[in-house]
Amino acid sequence: MVKDYDYIVAGAGMVGAAIAAGLAAQGKRVLMLDGADTDLRAAKANFGLVWVQGKGYGNPHYQRLSRLAAQLWPAFAEELERETGITLDYEQRGGLHFCLGQAQWDERALRMRQWQAQAAETEPCIDMLDRGGLERLFPAIRWGAEVSGASFGQMDGHVNPLCLLAALQAAFISRGGELHSQQPVQDIQPQQGGGFLVHAGKEDRRAVYGASNVVLAAGLGSVALGPMVALDVPLRPQRGQLLVTERVAPLLPVPASGLRQTGEGTVMIGVTQEEVGYDLSTTTDAAVRMSRKALHVLPDLAGARWVRHWSCLRVMTPDGVPVYAESTQYPGAWTALCHSGVTLASFHAGPFARALAEGALPDSLEIFHHERFDVSQAA
Repeated sequence: MVKDYDYIVAGAGMVGAAIAAGLAAQGKRVLMLDGADTDLRAAKANFGLVWVQGKGYGNPHYQRLSRLAAQLWPAFAEELERETGITLDYEQRGGLHFCLGQAQWDERALRMRQWQAQAAETEPCIDMLDRGGLERLFPAIRWGAEVSGASFGQMDGHVNPLCLLAALQAAFISRGGELHSQQPVQDIQPQQGGGFLVHAGKEDRRAVYGASNVVLAAGLGSVALGPMVALDVPLRPQRGQLLVTERVAPLLPVPASGLRQTGEGTVMIGVTQEEVGYDLSTTTDAAVRMSRKALHVLPDLAGARWVRHWSCLRVMTPDGVPVYAESTQYPGAWTALCHSGVTLASFHAGPFARALAEGALPDSLEIFHHERFDVSQAA
């Protein structure tokens, strides 16, 4: 006998877990299906930034969405910690984007002015700090000689991404959801009259589940699943390499783009943006470039030892902007794809999940529909 659910969520990473937890909070019967630990998981190399500054440059709708998510984060984190007992190490005390040399500072200042103007109705949230301003704001830090200043995003923050994912999954289960690991979705069969049959697991242990709705949040795995429910979304992998140091004394009180000190005292350094297909290799060249840039900013890092170097694959749409859509051919099939799962977690678990539970996405998300990539329609 096939067990039926209101929603089956394909993918238990940052996006899928947030959506599933939000749906379970709405009283829906939800099954979340996850693959193997060796799958191409973007969460493996998540930097943990809750970031607004510069997000959605050239796309004011994405900027507004990022701002909304950041505004939702404090209450979202408080509720998640209270419900699960898992400490997220969430802080929202602002974030930095460093500039090395006057030319970089001038370029950054211009870009941030343009970014703000693209959503002119929103409150300004960026301060450009020259070297003196940076030293006054953080007088205890010894900056590298080449640091000319930074942009400071007032809405920015960071979180422990591993704890966030664990808390989302724990909240989902405590709310009555079912999580089946080692059961990647293999096939989705739309049923006549509505609903879906979902086949999951390996050949020797294949299981079949029924649901009124399916939500594709499987990252790069959605490339294979999307066509089954007429949700073809062009995606590409983008490799990001990271380094992490041993625990060191406090060096950086707020996160920065590509550089942050965690609650445990380790320093994360990254992140590369490499178009190398599905190659998950790490390279000495990337490690040297990342290390050198970090030392230009914080020369006191020179005494720290690197303890890990790894990589993962981001989920990238052609324009770098999220996709939210329902299948027009198979109503009840939805997709949610993005490369900013931490920042948008509060939105996915809150407004987005509530919209799914009500059966319709708001008009404000129409701009994120995957049909924007349909060249024939655009013509």
